[in-house]
Amino acid sequence: MAHALTLGRRGLGNCWPNPAVGCVITRDGRIVGRGWTQPGGRPHAEVVALAQAGEAARGATAHVTLEPCSHTGKTGPCALALAEAGVARVVIATADPDTRVNGQGLALLRRAGVAVTNGVLEAEALEANRGFFLRITENRPLLTLKLATSFDGRIATASGESRWITGPEARHAVHGLRHCHDAVLVGGGTARADDPGLNVRGYGAVRQPVRVVLSRGLNLDETGKLSRTAGEQPLWLIHGPHADPDRIARWTDRGARCLASGLGPDGQLDPRAALETLAGEGLTRVFCEGGGSLAASLLGAGLVDELVGFTAGLALGAEAVPAIAAMRFEHLADAPRFRLVESRRCGPDVLHRWRPL
Repeated sequence: MAHALTLGRRGLGNCWPNPAVGCVITRDGRIVGRGWTQPGGRPHAEVVALAQAGEAARGATAHVTLEPCSHTGKTGPCALALAEAGVARVVIATADPDTRVNGQGLALLRRAGVAVTNGVLEAEALEANRGFFLRITENRPLLTLKLATSFDGRIATASGESRWITGPEARHAVHGLRHCHDAVLVGGGTARADDPGLNVRGYGAVRQPVRVVLSRGLNLDETGKLSRTAGEQPLWLIHGPHADPDRIARWTDRGARCLASGLGPDGQLDPRAALETLAGEGLTRVFCEGGGSLAASLLGAGLVDELVGFTAGLALGAEAVPAIAAMRFEHLADAPRFRLVESRRCGPDVLHRWRPL
């Protein structure tokens, strides 16, 4: 099962809206087939592994990181495919909360005479597909917030210079994080100030993440990188209900998707509503790279599932731009707190990962 979980992680960022599943088929003490969910979500891990195993699947044991599907969509049910292939036993890490499955895959296998074991390395399986489960249970994707800062928590000098605070190793690691998420998210201010590409570089020919920009009025540069590449790499623009229809039409003509979302009490885009909009479009894992106002709103709304920091050994001073905008907490008890789960060197910088308490 541990090997199946490792295989399944290869699908992270590539198979949304489907979960990233791994499958290993064994017979007589050796692996006869293995697979993971392919880009775009098809074919499923079980189908890939069964194709590799062929006739060796008869009488074998399949180890699957998520309950095999039991419904017919673009393809037939994986639970039925396992049974028809003659698999004698299926070992499953965790059940699928999707109402189209949710125990029905297990029941189908048992009715077909297949022995079923459930709950093997379940905690690891739940962790591997946190984004998928959050989309099912909370109608939002997993949200990772990345902050690359100076030692004193600044992201740019007072004049706006920010390239590069961290070193090449940290930047390479950031591209790796982009690659294992479905989408890269920034606010409109960052899009205007940095003219970012928001793509994955340095990892070969990979499936590029969706680029998402939150901009209430769509007041974005229509000549920058995002505009020029809107027809080449997915670009989704989340805007308010009163955005200029002409701006929407121009961005749509360039190839972008413009999605309306609700406003909060402050008249700005509501971060939870924006994430619910993205979940409705199938996204399960979102990697946010700023800026400060968006980071503050996500933290304030309790929507950050993982906080990733890259800290460089330089100080920029109080006049420099802070990583997180004003949050207006009067008491320490009101501030969101996180626990450290990893810290390590990343070239001359430090990478640290945090989870909510």
